[in-house]
Amino acid sequence: MAKDSLEDVEQHFWLTRSVARCMNISLTEAMAVGRLTPDCYAEMVGRCQAAQCSDKCALWLSQQQSEAPEAPEFCASADLLNPLKT
Repeated sequence: MAKDSLEDVEQHFWLTRSVARCMNISLTEAMAVGRLTPDCYAEMVGRCQAAQCSDKCALWLSQQQSEAPEAPEFCASADLLNPLKT
């Protein structure tokens, strides 16, 4: 895998993980208890990468001062993240 591709995937991995953290969701814990499959996690990262909203997401993340009740409306994985909140 090319270095640029790996860095791109890494960026979207961290954006996905950071949105979840702002929602007080541990994706690692969700996988450990069977609420999230590794394939679904990979899908979230892939969706993030395809959505091309990294700047918008980074801005949203920088503005979070308390627990977010849900993923931002522009998040390509909101439909997968929001159910993990409950």
